[in-house]
Parts: sequence; structure tokens; C-alpha cells
Amino acid sequence: MAEELNGLVIPQHVALILDGNGRWAKKRGLPRTAGHKKGCEAVENIVEVAARMGIRYLTVYGFSTENWKRPEEEVSTLMQLFRFYAKRLQKIAMANNVCVRMIGERSRFAPDLQKAIEGLETSTKDNTGLTFVIAVNYGGRDEITRAVRRMTQDAKNGIIEPSDITEETVASYLDTAGIPDPDLMIRTSGELRLSNYLLWQLAYAEFYVTDCLWPDFDREELENAIRAFNRRDRRFGGIKTNG
Repeated sequence: MAEELNGLVIPQHVALILDGNGRWAKKRGLPRTAGHKKGCEAVENIVEVAARMGIRYLTVYGFSTENWKRPEEEVSTLMQLFRFYAKRLQKIAMANNVCVRMIGERSRFAPDLQKAIEGLETSTKDNTGLTFVIAVNYGGRDEITRAVRRMTQDAKNGIIEPSDITEETVASYLDTAGIPDPDLMIRTSGELRLSNYLLWQLAYAEFYVTDCLWPDFDREELENAIRAFNRRDRRFGGIKTNG
């Protein structure tokens, strides 16, 4: 189906909210952990697909600051999945020239997981293809709060003048500094909320919501989102589409 995208604008940066792992498992009479495992496999696939499509940045909501409130067993399983897929992702990233970057407050993770994250970033930093951004222990309000703390401290230390602070200054203190804002945000499972995700960065993004549960999200679903993106009339500083 790749030929069907000929003539369409490929968004530079796609952000994803991966919703529906638990529902996918429940529909099949499986534990929620099975849904998370299948969801990780879907992430692997979409990273490769996005890289081949020419998407430059792909950001996924891997684990939110609110996810710590889930049952202890589920959180523990998610941590184990992170450990396992960090190793697999390194192989996929190197095979597809993908640079991996993590955003969020990682200090709450176990030392070995922090080391795995650092190793994944370091080993792929020189790759020049798709930049794959994973939001882990991430929340938009937390990100902005941490940025404000750093800005006010720098202002107190005379590094910046409050009167000189611009939108660009604020953006440079966010976790996503140096990464362009998303052009397209996709949310699976039909939910119509941002869930504290990239609150600053999604100001002008196009939203695409699909009823597809995340573990079933594939190339065809991504192509559908890109076609919908091209049908939008983007008037405010975004990509000019053919629609």
C-alpha cells in the first residue's frame, strides 16, 4: 500500500498515544500484561514502518507519571518489559539507522533501567535516520513545571533575564528541546483526550483518533492517519498539504 502515499505530504513529526492494550487483552480473555507485550511488538513494527516512510520524528507515550498508580503487579511487569525491549530496540534502531531519545523524569526508575536507557541513547546517538522519542515517566504538566524551575533558577543566577524570555526560550527548557513540534498526533482506542501528553508541543498539531486498539495498530492504520492529515486545510504555520 506504500504506493498509495505517492504525492502525499509525510508529516515530519508524528506523536502517538498508545491506548487500548488492556482492552485488547480483555477481549481475548488474556491478562492485561499480555496486552502490554503485544503493544510493545506493535511499537517495534511501527518504528520500522515510520523509518521507511520517511517520517523524521516519532514520539510515543510509553509510561506516564500517572501510570505509577496502576496495580503494583502491572507496573512491575511494565518495568520488566522495558528492560527486555530496550535490548531489542537497540538492534532494531541500529538496523534501521534510528536515533533513540527518552524524555521524562527517569530518576524514579531502578538504576539498571536508567543505565539501559542511557546505553540505548548513547549507542544510537550518531544514527541519522528517524529519531524515535519515548516518553517514560512523562507528564506534560510535570515537564513544564520542571522547565519553569530551571528557568527561574537561571534567572536568579543571572543566566537569563526574565524580560528576554520568549516562546523559544521556554521550548529550550523542555524535555523536547531541539525536536520540532509534532505535525500529527494519533490516539488509538477512540479516546478523545490528551492525557497530559505534550501539552506545549501539540499546540498546532492535527489530531487523528482511531477506534483501533494499539496492539492492532499497523502500517495500514498509519497510512490512514497520513491520508487524513493530508485532507486537512492547515492554515497556521504548519505543513501545506494537498487537500
